[in-house]
Amino acid sequence: METPKTVTIIGAGSMGSGFVVQFLRSGLHVTLVDHRDSNLERARDRAQSAAAFLADRELAEIDPAAIETDVTYTTDRAAAVEDVDIVLETISEDLNAKQALFGALADEADSNAVLASNTSGLPIAKIAAGAPEVADRIIGCHWWYPPYLLRPVEVIAGAETSDRTIDRLRSFLETVDRDPVTVDRDVPGFVWNRVQHAVIRECLHIVETGIASAEDVNRAIRDGYATRTAAIGPLETVDIAGLELFQTSANDIYPDLTDRDEANPLYDRRIDQGRTGIEAGAGFFEYDRDPDEITGRRDERVAAIRQALRTLEDDDATGRE
Repeated sequence: METPKTVTIIGAGSMGSGFVVQFLRSGLHVTLVDHRDSNLERARDRAQSAAAFLADRELAEIDPAAIETDVTYTTDRAAAVEDVDIVLETISEDLNAKQALFGALADEADSNAVLASNTSGLPIAKIAAGAPEVADRIIGCHWWYPPYLLRPVEVIAGAETSDRTIDRLRSFLETVDRDPVTVDRDVPGFVWNRVQHAVIRECLHIVETGIASAEDVNRAIRDGYATRTAAIGPLETVDIAGLELFQTSANDIYPDLTDRDEANPLYDRRIDQGRTGIEAGAGFFEYDRDPDEITGRRDERVAAIRQALRTLEDDDATGRE
């Protein structure tokens, strides 16, 4: 089986620029497509910053010049996908937009190309319905942000996705130093976002019902649960604590957990107030720093965790030799 070696990214947002950096780390020539030149310029700047960030922390060596010399930035989508092995879209999370895009790619892309979607939760079968004639080559490829720091990538087959497409995508991800996570059922949210939204749903319920403040809930999860989960996964946690203990706790706690099937009204209240997130200077919390500075600080924390874990993994490997 041949491993894909050329890639075109469609969508020059934060994820698109992150893909540029990760693929350059693996020595690939990359093409980045967007419908606006201004988006491409911003993506170039973000890629430069991310490359410098990785180099400063000795996480990767990327020649800054490669952001210019080994990346093609273009608004000509048809030309960009004409002769590549992988097309990876990361446009807006809108089903109609994605169906329209894949419908166009059915005509524009190479007849052998893997057509991958970085959707964070739309079922792949629904996306492929926009291009049924190439549904065997359409596949979910959900990366976690930032893609140059987090290793897992969800691989999701739609009802018509071929085994060859799955194998080629997995091979490509391994080539670019990422860890494919197979999602066996094409369900909304896949794995990562189903768990993430379950946690956030309960966090908002706790705040809404006055059990604890937003600040304390955020701190409890970030500095407690999430810190431990960086070391061991949730099912390992159950094994260590003992299944009987967790079963008993589940029977006690589950009846009192929220089962809300719509977004918490706390979202609407803040959105109506213009508190839409860091770009607006406020969401659940207040922000007085530039958004890039805020996300940069997040990346520093994630990088520190990755470096610490890598040191432990190296020590474990040495101990096994």
